[in-house]
Amino acid sequence: MAGQPIYILADGSRVTRGRDAQSNNILAGKAVANAVRTTLGPKGMDKMLVDGMGDVVITNDGATILKEMDIEHPAAKMIVEVSKTQDAQVGDGTTSASIIAGALLEKAEELTNKGVHPTIISNGYREASKKAIKILNDIAISVSPDDIAALKKIAATAITGKGAESYKDKLSELTVDAVKLIVEETDDGIVADVTNIKVEKQAGASIKESHIVEGLVIDKVRSHPNMPEKIEDAKILALSIPIEFRKTEMDAEIKITSPEQMQMFLDQEEKMVKEMADKIIASGANVVFTQKGIDDLAQYYLEKAGVYAVRRIKKSDIKRICESTGATDIQDLDEITPADLGEAALVEERDIKGIKMTYVTGCKEKKAVTVILHGGTEHVVATLQHAMDDALHVVSVALEDGNVVAGGGSPEVELSLRLNEYAASLKGRQQLAVSKFAEALETIPETLAENSGFDPIDKLVELRSQHEEGNKNAGLNVYTGKIIDMWEADVIEPLRVKTQAIQSATEAAVMIMRIDDVVAASPNPAGPTPEMPDMGDMEM
Repeated sequence: MAGQPIYILADGSRVTRGRDAQSNNILAGKAVANAVRTTLGPKGMDKMLVDGMGDVVITNDGATILKEMDIEHPAAKMIVEVSKTQDAQVGDGTTSASIIAGALLEKAEELTNKGVHPTIISNGYREASKKAIKILNDIAISVSPDDIAALKKIAATAITGKGAESYKDKLSELTVDAVKLIVEETDDGIVADVTNIKVEKQAGASIKESHIVEGLVIDKVRSHPNMPEKIEDAKILALSIPIEFRKTEMDAEIKITSPEQMQMFLDQEEKMVKEMADKIIASGANVVFTQKGIDDLAQYYLEKAGVYAVRRIKKSDIKRICESTGATDIQDLDEITPADLGEAALVEERDIKGIKMTYVTGCKEKKAVTVILHGGTEHVVATLQHAMDDALHVVSVALEDGNVVAGGGSPEVELSLRLNEYAASLKGRQQLAVSKFAEALETIPETLAENSGFDPIDKLVELRSQHEEGNKNAGLNVYTGKIIDMWEADVIEPLRVKTQAIQSATEAAVMIMRIDDVVAASPNPAGPTPEMPDMGDMEM
């Protein structure tokens, strides 16, 4: 047995170890960050993404770009997760989070090349992250929920750079008005759940005609034109089942040998549909929303009873109807009780600019708000919706936290200076990691300057000089290239956008750095599996 190799992994498995594994993973992370780096800021460039079906998406949103790109490298996917987390938590700052993660990996590679162990770098990064969050809280500025002007500035900052700058005043106004309508004060503080706000797109009109409806707007109409157009004091029944003849759950064959048998079969089918309609009518409901279809015969019976029925509604809209009106999502018509019916002051079909939709207003339970967003074309209105989604998130976050910071790269420069001071107080190699963390944060103002056509080094030197003099809100005006007070320039971002970006970027960078072995399993002999990407290269 002496000298005979022992095989642990299956034949065909590939292993990358030590420095090679770390270098390859860091390279992949940096490649993802570089893919979105040119999109940062109001002057950032757009990306055109074409999927396998030929559909085109043009955007400069980091989360959208990384979601649409078919990334396979496992380490690169971790950076994509940073962007997804940022988008889910705060709705903005996705590109910044990815860029910071890539910069942290780049600086970590410089230290590992000098012989600093990844564990020391990880500990230093974590300490720097904690210190950065503390510094951000120190420099944050409080915003009152009643300060409408400040909230509009926060919304406008989020909208800028999303291709909707021309309409940011109107969008900001709509955003703040919509969020204020769904704000709730609880024992734990202010809660602004933006899932209660629905944005409904309508192409073919001016953005100036966009408006807010205090209620739900469903992009569907009555299933039968003879049904009433308006129902006051609505008793709403929400269904996830069809109101039609139920087919057998297994294949069955029915032999009919005479016209009488055929008529009996049709009579029985009609009887079943009528029973379903009778159960709905007997429940006391005068409005029915179903996720499935409604049989023509059922429509006839419901119409005769004066019931307003809408079919094939999206699952998300059924959920909203239940939450706002107090209705229960019914799975079986035999189980309907009076408590399952929701209530609303009015359900009606309205014709706006030639487009008919169903409006549910005066909801009994949770307050629901719908923003009707108009735009010249489908592409324009889709761009406006994306910008507004980000704005709704940041305004809600600002209301909940009550703290904001200036934008334009000013927080990152301030953090860099303070972290360098903090690093000087540390001993050992951990000091190097904190210093590199500070350098990584400066990538944000550098990128802003570069994307705006200015010299990044010159602008960074000017920014440092201003911050050393005590101007904490000094940032880069990407239109003029001057260093100005971002607070006075109305460039404001929620504190949580910055804290979330730093925390998630740090966690992802540390996780990638601590990987020193990559084991790629052999293909499954039972069937084809996606090929493991080459650990030594990552093509974007």
